[in-house]
Amino acid sequence: MSSLIHLFKVSSILTETPNMEFQQIIHGLFTASLFLLIIFSALSQGDGLPYMTSDIEEVSGRSFDYIIVGGGAGGCPLAATLSERFSVLLVERGGSPYDDPFILERKKCGLSLIQTDEFSSVAQQFVSEEGVVNYRGRVLGGSTAINYGFYSRASRDFIRSARWDETLVRDAYEWVESKVVFEPKLSPWQSAVRDGLVEVGILPFNGLSLEHLEGTKMGGWIFDDFGRRHTSADILRTGVSKNITVLLNATVKNVIFHDNGDGSKLRACGIRFIKSDCNSDKIYEAYLKQPDSESWGDVVLSAGALGSPQILMLSGIGPQEHLERFNISVLKDAINVGKSIQDNPGILLYVDSQPGSREIDTIQVVGIANDFQIIIQSPILPISFNATRIGIAAKIAVPVSRGKLQLNSTDPRENPSVRFNYLVEERDLDKCVEMVRLLKHVSQSKSISLFLGTQSYETVKSSDDELREFCKMNVRTYYHYHGGCVVGSVVDEDYRVYGVDGLRVIDGSTLVDSPGTNPMATLLMLGRYQGVKILKENVL
Repeated sequence: MSSLIHLFKVSSILTETPNMEFQQIIHGLFTASLFLLIIFSALSQGDGLPYMTSDIEEVSGRSFDYIIVGGGAGGCPLAATLSERFSVLLVERGGSPYDDPFILERKKCGLSLIQTDEFSSVAQQFVSEEGVVNYRGRVLGGSTAINYGFYSRASRDFIRSARWDETLVRDAYEWVESKVVFEPKLSPWQSAVRDGLVEVGILPFNGLSLEHLEGTKMGGWIFDDFGRRHTSADILRTGVSKNITVLLNATVKNVIFHDNGDGSKLRACGIRFIKSDCNSDKIYEAYLKQPDSESWGDVVLSAGALGSPQILMLSGIGPQEHLERFNISVLKDAINVGKSIQDNPGILLYVDSQPGSREIDTIQVVGIANDFQIIIQSPILPISFNATRIGIAAKIAVPVSRGKLQLNSTDPRENPSVRFNYLVEERDLDKCVEMVRLLKHVSQSKSISLFLGTQSYETVKSSDDELREFCKMNVRTYYHYHGGCVVGSVVDEDYRVYGVDGLRVIDGSTLVDSPGTNPMATLLMLGRYQGVKILKENVL
């Protein structure tokens, strides 16, 4: 700022000279200097990101204090935190988010889900065994790079049930929020949604709050005032850059273990990985610096609810009978790997009569109803590159139906097979009936009808049996799947894999239940929280 002021002063003095040609020359030089100063300023502040490479040969054979697999909501804040004292390798199967307008620009939010491919798109589509289409983030930043950006903390009850340190949790949330969370400015549609939620009795109205509160509220979001998305990758700027190496477009095949032959526990000592975007069979390795240390040096899986259990199984840690079907050497018969995976069942109602050309609108307002059991939000969604629909969506916040994840193949780039068992439990189906009734009331509120220019209705005329059938036929994902490496069955309370040294899982696969609200905030917090705990464990 002071340099810019100095340039303006010099320009004003020089342009007071009577020579017009000289003035023009000076003006040109000033303009060029100003432009270069702005560019130089941006480059010197950096982007502040650590060294990133897609050249696998640069990383192959090297050793690090910590290796983190997955650069998503949990992995990036974990890497930034650990870099305060340790060297960190962060391995991401996708590329950089910084050159993709579908990621960075709020007005293009959701377009990355429209065009996907098997091995290289930033969103990787997968279909559950029930036939429900879903997506995984495949880019640095993970699903924080492809979601609708809504940020809200977990409830205090959830934090207590997880047996987390409440003070450390609060500090970790605040740390994250100081980096990537902003106050939304309500769009006309989000204002109408807010009024509609209040109108049908989703009360109280809590205004702007990051807390998980029953009623209607505005949350935070990860878009700044210029409409730019800030993903978890941005948090890497806060780390010690020289201590972080980010390997992009590399897919981890399995964890390498050290066995000293005396029957003691296995210890993780590195990873094997391949190039994400080619069919080469060549395998590369990276290692922990101190594979025999009891105090530090871990491989940490932060690859998400699909990726982390998949990598454990490919590494020989999983149900023995299942692994033997794929000729995988079983190092540990861990029957709970892949179990208790869940997704929040969702229902989406389109409230406009046909596709239109309205501007994409991300989520800023939420209704939390029926004793925290139902969550309602409403984006304007792209359904193609030139058409949108207005939808009102709801999810069952804490489902009881649980599913299972298994391998499809030994290729780590392929999606595993997952069955979420949507609405299998009667309680979830009953809750879905309540949810659809509430959704219809909201969609037919006067506030929303006035915005849409349609007639509002007083009652919703559908029987419970009709709504139950509607739920079964129309259930969809809310993109909030979790579980598969649950705390207490696969990892302990320090997120260490049972029966193995030097291996942790820190991501959404460890959650026993959904945090109710959008899990992004909690997963960002979890990466910071566990990073701080690890630093405290290893005080020199």
